[in-house]
Amino acid sequence: MKIRQDIEENSQTQQEAYGELPLEVKRQLEQFQDDKLGVIFHWGLYAVAGIVESWQLSEEDDWARKKPWRNDLNQLRRDYWQLEESFNPQKFCPEDWAVLCKQAGFNYMIFTTKHHDGFNMYDTQASEYKVSGEHCPFHTNQHKDIFKTVVDAFRKEGLSIGAYYSKADWSSPLYWEPESRPVGRYASYDPLEKPRKWQKYQQFVFSQLKEICSSYGDIDILWLDAGWVNSANNEYLAMDEIIPQLREKQPQLIVVDRTIGGAYENYVTPERKVPDTLPEKVWESNIPLAKNWGYVPNDEYKSFEEILSLLIKIVSKGGNLLLGVGPKLDGTLPKEAVSLLAQLGDWLQIYGQGIYGTRKNSVSQIDHWYFTKKGQTIYAFHFNKETEAVPELCLDELAVDASVVTVSGLKSNDRYLIQNGKIQLTEKDQREFVTGIEIQIGTEG
Repeated sequence: MKIRQDIEENSQTQQEAYGELPLEVKRQLEQFQDDKLGVIFHWGLYAVAGIVESWQLSEEDDWARKKPWRNDLNQLRRDYWQLEESFNPQKFCPEDWAVLCKQAGFNYMIFTTKHHDGFNMYDTQASEYKVSGEHCPFHTNQHKDIFKTVVDAFRKEGLSIGAYYSKADWSSPLYWEPESRPVGRYASYDPLEKPRKWQKYQQFVFSQLKEICSSYGDIDILWLDAGWVNSANNEYLAMDEIIPQLREKQPQLIVVDRTIGGAYENYVTPERKVPDTLPEKVWESNIPLAKNWGYVPNDEYKSFEEILSLLIKIVSKGGNLLLGVGPKLDGTLPKEAVSLLAQLGDWLQIYGQGIYGTRKNSVSQIDHWYFTKKGQTIYAFHFNKETEAVPELCLDELAVDASVVTVSGLKSNDRYLIQNGKIQLTEKDQREFVTGIEIQIGTEG
């Protein structure tokens, strides 16, 4: 069941296999799988309004207006477009964000350069609707090119860099025509009927992608959103034309043309869930810490135990986890998010060796046990609250010869006895929400 109606899915493309990939992209995908954990920031004018990102602008997306920011849609749109005059995050300190995320255990960061509303969080030359534009009070700040200051800070902390970009742009007269009444998230006209206008829009999109991939140093991931911008809706963008140009400057660039499939959906992105059927390609579950991606006052945050369960279950299936954080209007991160990230970092300091650099084990789950593998080592995580019995693990079920293994706790470093081919956890182990153990496979003799 879909949690929110903004989720674009394509079950067919999630089961596509790879065609030919450039060598640099293959290498980057291997590194990406080692990294395991990333953070994505949704930040923009919607933080001023405190609403569910920019979705209230779309007439058909009435699910986003259960608590409307303005009762009249026309008034809502007029007032929303003018929010650029109120965006002035005086407490924004990207260095603080970067240090926090490094300590939390993230290895890559994706930042929203532009959501569907079209407000640019970087100093684009293709539009005046931007954080560095003269109508935005923040344009006099030293950090006015927000994307630049964010990527510089995170790169300094050693994280890989990704750019989220929406292929739709509701502020552009080339997408939503002036004086038109677009009924949904799509272009307000049929591109087949106005091919010249659509061609101009495509060039606008391509010029912005070139800016992002040429002016901000190494970009490791280009995360393209707005999956409805596709040929089935006559909103065709010639990625075969633009991506090779981007890779001239960024040969390692992983492109995520979400739900489109083909050569430029280099990994797939199941949203807000752990997939039951595993994708053929490399994959990443993207899940916000709260109910919403962007900042909404009094939002509902997940518990740390829920976040930890998601991480272990996703990694045991061979995926990555991308956690969403919505910065506040003033540029600080919500205290609930900061607390969750601190707890995550503390846990990964102890158990991270069973997460980072691992791959899916041939047996990924047995009852409440979840497994990862790295070389000759299997890591096993047990959710203790999900069973009342004293947990035990039969090594035969892992296809492991009990006579050639050593088992120790990731937290305690205590050596476990193996009796009758089984490992049994102790009462001390069960005091933890999750017990993690290391099964080191040796050789006979």
